[in-house]
Amino acid sequence: MSLTLYYHPLSSFCMKVLMALYENGTPFTPQIINLMDETEAANLKSLWPIGKFPVLRDEARGQTVPETSIIIEYLDRHYPGATRFIPDDADRALQVRLQDRFYDLYVQLPMQEIVGDRLRPADKKDPLGVEQARSRLLGVYDMIERDMMERDIAGDAWAVGSDFSLADCAAAPALFYANKVVPFGDHKHAAAYLDRLMQRPSFARVLKEAKPYFRFFPKE
Repeated sequence: MSLTLYYHPLSSFCMKVLMALYENGTPFTPQIINLMDETEAANLKSLWPIGKFPVLRDEARGQTVPETSIIIEYLDRHYPGATRFIPDDADRALQVRLQDRFYDLYVQLPMQEIVGDRLRPADKKDPLGVEQARSRLLGVYDMIERDMMERDIAGDAWAVGSDFSLADCAAAPALFYANKVVPFGDHKHAAAYLDRLMQRPSFARVLKEAKPYFRFFPKE
């Protein structure tokens, strides 16, 4: 099999790429990496010296592809399927890429700051940093709520209209975990969007595979 994905099922960024692979039934070899294992971590760094997953290795093309958005665009270009993640229309493609960055940078990152703080020793906690991250997330929820209300009125199910895209692959794990650390509350349109994502077969499969690892997700 040409493609190998180095990842961990609990990682939100890995979930993003898994969704894209499952959307089109793209054949690949899954290689779960335990970053706490020195040998496995070293093997990952031999592929991508930054040492972060996911990383896609394509033996047929002799390519090692890191970074979620780049991996999905690589799949869209070289292993296309029924679901196209980047629209052919250039202006619409920019909208998709913008929403992809929005969910990665403004939902994923503050969510991970909060989760990361839970893993710190008691004397290394950062209450101010956590409060600032919570505030950023709530402000972003307001933006998503307004956007999704407009989508609902227009009858569009996904982040950039009626077609599932790269942006939705980014949104699904970001919103799933963000809602766990800072619940949506009365952001009902954002919650409805997450519900649609969780019903999408590709993301439902991702969550099912991650379920055995959810016990490791740090509680408050």
